Amino acid sequence: MADDFVKAVEDGLKLSKRLYFGKDRPVTPPKVPSSMDKSGAVDMLLPKSPMVYAVITDPKIVDNPDIPSYQPYVHGRCDPPSLIPLQMNAVELDVDCYLDTAFVRVSGTWRVHCVMGSKSCDCRIAVPMGDQGSILGVEAEISGKSYHTQLIALGENDGAGKSASVETGSFLKPNIFTLTLPQIDGGSYLSIRLRWSQKLSYRDGEFSVNVPFKFPEYVTPAIKKIPKREKIHLNVNAGTGTEVLCNTSSHHLKQLRRDVGKLGYSYESEVLKWSNIDFDFSYTVSPSHIFGGVLLQSPSLHDVDQREMFCMYLLPGTAKSRKVFKKDVIFIVDISGSMQGKPLEDTKNALAVALSKLDPGDSFNIVAFNGETYLFSTSMELATKEAVERAHQWIGINFIAGGSTNICAPLTKAVEMLTNSRGSIPIIFLVTDGAVEDERQICDAMKSRLTNGGSICPRIYTFGIGSYCNHYFLRMLAMISRGYYGAAYDLDSIEIQMQKLFTRGFSSVLANIAIDTLKDLDEFEMYPSRIPDLSSESPLIVSGRYQGKFPDTLKAKGFLGDLSNFVVELKLQLAKDIPLDRICAKQQIDLLTAQAWFSEDKRLEEKVRCSAI
Repeated sequence: MADDFVKAVEDGLKLSKRLYFGKDRPVTPPKVPSSMDKSGAVDMLLPKSPMVYAVITDPKIVDNPDIPSYQPYVHGRCDPPSLIPLQMNAVELDVDCYLDTAFVRVSGTWRVHCVMGSKSCDCRIAVPMGDQGSILGVEAEISGKSYHTQLIALGENDGAGKSASVETGSFLKPNIFTLTLPQIDGGSYLSIRLRWSQKLSYRDGEFSVNVPFKFPEYVTPAIKKIPKREKIHLNVNAGTGTEVLCNTSSHHLKQLRRDVGKLGYSYESEVLKWSNIDFDFSYTVSPSHIFGGVLLQSPSLHDVDQREMFCMYLLPGTAKSRKVFKKDVIFIVDISGSMQGKPLEDTKNALAVALSKLDPGDSFNIVAFNGETYLFSTSMELATKEAVERAHQWIGINFIAGGSTNICAPLTKAVEMLTNSRGSIPIIFLVTDGAVEDERQICDAMKSRLTNGGSICPRIYTFGIGSYCNHYFLRMLAMISRGYYGAAYDLDSIEIQMQKLFTRGFSSVLANIAIDTLKDLDEFEMYPSRIPDLSSESPLIVSGRYQGKFPDTLKAKGFLGDLSNFVVELKLQLAKDIPLDRICAKQQIDLLTAQAWFSEDKRLEEKVRCSAI
């Protein structure tokens, strides 16, 4: 799909050479990537900023709506349609950062500069988003008409969307959302507002946000007289009540305000060309030690769930103050026939990096599976240089794709091997691209085995490749065991996303986390229901709903890397200006969806639907 998009843009750039802008044109015609370097062309022509394209099926209509060029007649049609990037006349970026989430708004004005004034074409919007991006809405105003996106549950037929034939939004890639607006006249101006959320990156006490904001040169208006104003607004509300320090910024921001836990910046400039770099901003929140808090908030009048909201966060502090757990790790890797090619090769590469990061005191094993189960060793091996080298050789011989998929047998074997772990944290990494018939039975069996009776039970970190595996099952399996879930829907992201999951599993600093003094509440619901471990690579966010009087003091307890007990008092505060419902919505919907799949409970399915809408 992405390759087809790139080919359409490449054809569109060739078509745009027909356009004539007179002597006032300051830029050369768009350059089309050479066919000698198609790998680079694919990456170059995918949108790296919000973009709008004219969808051209009839090349005869391509012309400057202001200055006709009277070019020779063009025969034939564009099948599939070509995409000509529209020129952008203004852009404004607003970023609001709360806890571990950024809410992004981009407002811009584009013009259909490449179609005759007497003709019309569809226009395709492309929205690239940052880490774990989730589209929240698109609004557009064109020549007195307005359009906006609306979430509609599957099966609903209430007439929504019939008044305007706007195509249903779809994803070009997991991080690029596209939407098509119908029949826009040549020369028209499109005022478009885009909204999405994305996760902040976290490393050693520093949060950072990266927003795609790299506009290609050919979207700069060709006419010199058109003013080009670029605006950026940034607000940070860490929610921690502690000092926030700005570290780095990609653009020249001016500080507007600075309060405890809050920052405000802006940037505004008349430019010759639009931004050619992404917007990056980083700031420090965490003190040197593990600390946390609880935010409380009442629901809005329009919320279908009128129970009170809470959000607990834990931050791991800086590297000097923490000790990572010793690890007993088993990698379970799917080598069925569907893993052939890039999925298995990228998995091998990520696994090689993970093995190199094990400490000599750690132990490991590798289990490959299809219809059968293949063990690197009958027992756990210390991660010595010699053992890791033997593992590389074993992987080279045994990681050959073929056969069916049986997840239950290797998973059961791995849990048995880790049952008696002492003085370390037992971790299972399950990597698969397939689905099996006994997934609910597997979850049931793991739920009964992985109890929390004082010792540290095996964590299952699950990783799903592609869209054919059951991601609900993998998310549920991770939640049952206090593990984490990761995925790569796009083959190009397998290796990097898998390495992120491995790194997260290797960097636990607080395990068996529990919250006390909540038993007296009339009702209490938490997502996830079993709190996963705190990693040095990421803050921990747990949210939920309750009824009753929340306790005045709250403590979180667990085990540190040296297996000593740890207790931290959680500061309570009212979240008056933090949108808790929006921050926690995606996590809650994802976990509720997995639970609805597992339980086959229609009431939970309805709850998910209401939460999403």
